[in-house]
Amino acid sequence: MEQNHVSNIPMKNNKIFFILHMPPPVHGAAMMGKYIHDSILINQTFDCYYFNLTLAKNLQDIGKGGIRKLQDFIKQLLHIYQTVKTFKPDLCYMTPNAKGGAFYKDFVIMMLLKFMKQKIVIHYHNKGVITRQNKLLDNFLYKRFFKNIKIILLAEPLYKDICKYVKREDVYICPNGIPESKNLLVQTSHKGFNILFLSNMMKEKGVWDLVKACQILKEKGKQFHCHFVGKWSDITEEEFTTQIKKYNLEKYITAYGAKYGTDKNKFLQDADLFVFPTYYNNECFPLVLLEAMEAGIACISTQEGGISAIIKDNETGYVINKHQPQTLANKIEILIEHPELCQSMGRKGREKFKNEFTLKQFEGRITEILLNLSNNPQIQ
Repeated sequence: MEQNHVSNIPMKNNKIFFILHMPPPVHGAAMMGKYIHDSILINQTFDCYYFNLTLAKNLQDIGKGGIRKLQDFIKQLLHIYQTVKTFKPDLCYMTPNAKGGAFYKDFVIMMLLKFMKQKIVIHYHNKGVITRQNKLLDNFLYKRFFKNIKIILLAEPLYKDICKYVKREDVYICPNGIPESKNLLVQTSHKGFNILFLSNMMKEKGVWDLVKACQILKEKGKQFHCHFVGKWSDITEEEFTTQIKKYNLEKYITAYGAKYGTDKNKFLQDADLFVFPTYYNNECFPLVLLEAMEAGIACISTQEGGISAIIKDNETGYVINKHQPQTLANKIEILIEHPELCQSMGRKGREKFKNEFTLKQFEGRITEILLNLSNNPQIQ
């Protein structure tokens, strides 16, 4: 685990103890943690101490227990205790988990910070409180966990997940942002109609719903090609290939495995439409949608997490209900048949990205929130 005290900047009145996730493994929360850790603006504005909360070694390890994790967790508690005693922060910032065993672990950390009378803000990059709030133990713990703290959420639709325990006045909304790509060319025309899926090859990311939608479009005689780019996960390459052959979709669908950097950018540059029919239980604010919007691509995704705050329905793309391959196929068909509409949605999406979702804008938003919290003596 990485502990990094930023000491090469002048001491400031506002000390913030950042208890957050950083890669590996690579996921949205960890990437945002790294952006905060590396932010010049944040490190110049505050006296920062960073502590890496991650115990998982990879995506498959998330949520699992084990002796190693228990030993590492005890070390984490000791380190957090010592840091609070010596660093004496004005504000403790934490990115906890919302449910399950990982929540129980983070509950212990929260109680330690409260015992030490710390001012606390949590920044949620996941969800699931509402799925556990009717369980006796979880309800008991949530009431104590959320008492006298402030919450940062990624989008307004996510408030319903915690509304049983948190007043709206205690919530700040701070959408994520990503670095603007220096090597991404925005194309205005493409050969054929290219659909792009870019994520881990997981069932909950909606892979099979998109395959089914492609089957429907093929049967209607539509011309397109769907490119699946992402690391093989609970869907294996062999399983995927078998299904594509079963539905005779070899001429319509190609899977490439994981691609990064310029290789990934090439797929974004060549895409006419980005489709992400996710129903992943922890989906909150998928950064991949921001990447697609930056590339000027119309997007279709689902009413999962905060996605409806990213895609403006009928303007930068479509937001549809989960598990609706027929609806998905219908929306794709509209954009195949009306390429000018598809391009217009892509341009508007790029404008929305520039106006709302750059890393610079995220840094400004989070800095303003942290200044407000660390300066406010009325916040306990």
